[in-house]
Amino acid sequence: MELSQHLELKQTLTPQQILLSTLLQLPSMALELRIKTELEINPLLELEDDVIEVDDVEDEAETEEPEIDLEDYFSNDGYEAKEYYDKSAEEIEIQNAYTPSLAENLIEQIAISHIKEEHKIIIEEMVWSLDDRGYLIIMLDFIAEKFEVELATVEKIHAQLMQFDPLGIGARDLRECLLVQIEKIHPDTPAHFIVRDYFDEFANKRFERILRKLHLTRAGLREAEELISHLNPKPGAGYLDQKTNYVTPDFYITEQDGEFIVTLNDSFIPELRISGSYKNMIHNQKKLDTDTKLFLKKKVESAKWFINSIQMRRITMLKVINAIIERQRGFFLNGKDHLKPMVLRDIAEDISMDISTISRVTSGKYAQTDWGILELRYFFSEGIEAEDGENISTRRIKERLRVIISEENKSRPISDEAISKVLQGEGFPIARRTVAKYREQLSIPVARLRREI
Repeated sequence: MELSQHLELKQTLTPQQILLSTLLQLPSMALELRIKTELEINPLLELEDDVIEVDDVEDEAETEEPEIDLEDYFSNDGYEAKEYYDKSAEEIEIQNAYTPSLAENLIEQIAISHIKEEHKIIIEEMVWSLDDRGYLIIMLDFIAEKFEVELATVEKIHAQLMQFDPLGIGARDLRECLLVQIEKIHPDTPAHFIVRDYFDEFANKRFERILRKLHLTRAGLREAEELISHLNPKPGAGYLDQKTNYVTPDFYITEQDGEFIVTLNDSFIPELRISGSYKNMIHNQKKLDTDTKLFLKKKVESAKWFINSIQMRRITMLKVINAIIERQRGFFLNGKDHLKPMVLRDIAEDISMDISTISRVTSGKYAQTDWGILELRYFFSEGIEAEDGENISTRRIKERLRVIISEENKSRPISDEAISKVLQGEGFPIARRTVAKYREQLSIPVARLRREI
């Protein structure tokens, strides 16, 4: 046996960071639902109209048992009201009918389900912790700790969520997502056994081992592959058909005399405050037991985190959209032909934020501009200088790459090196590693994994 020391750099997200990250991902309409859920979860949160001011609590409250100082937690310092723009102002008319978001759809399913009432709060927390693919991005043990329940209980609730529509929603990875679906649709089939027991082999096209282990013929393997290919690997993606669904802009951007006015679409978001109804409890701390004080402390902390995260979300979103406008002034003044190459890193450096934060803000968010309603991701595109000096958008190159791969011989897929030579022959100075990067961005696997049986 030997004792040794080593230095390790490890990043751990705090509950506040996780909460802010979750809220940044939500578009404006989904944020309203998230706030309603938080109001149900935390009795110390109130809407502004219901609040009794408690700023003078520090001067009046008892100070017994200082190890749990409730007065500090009930201070409202730093949580000022946000300014609202005039709700009577003329609004932009949008013709399409409204279709519920994925979160709204799931909340409705929860409401009519047979899940225990005390568990609905937990499953709703999971709903608000889904990424764009519909995968759960929060650890189950963190949820168990937050709601003070056993991990086994949270795992059971998680399993119930994955049975909702769309099937597999809330899975933590691809295998779990597909396994939930195949168990429901095609149980006890070779396809089921492949996903359950030999998923890595299947994903990496190691077909010979699967044939040997499951005693399948190649025809049987092709049939299993066909069943698996019809499963939904991203149950949260593509939930809304943008051709028919109502899109609520998160930003309104207008130009006046060369200057841009940005309005964040959050006038319908209620202002929150720490509940004044608990003021009397502080005045009578002698009557409170330790468990009650701990409960109040935890709920006040949670309420303040939530209020602060709402404010930080607003500040962050406005910083990001203003940075986008500054870099894309040509577009906002003159239209789509003047869109410049720009990547997430550019905005991250401009406003000194992480790329992951910029990604969350721009994903699934829309802006109403003079040139139409556009997703923020529309404004991001890299550029490459062609042999004639022209600055070419990577969108054009990626589309050509997609066409080349779609026309390949599937029994002998074309390599990244070969694709690079084809593109170079067409005037695009693209190296093999660049082809690989663009292919990955298009979610196209390497040539070996594109080979068909």
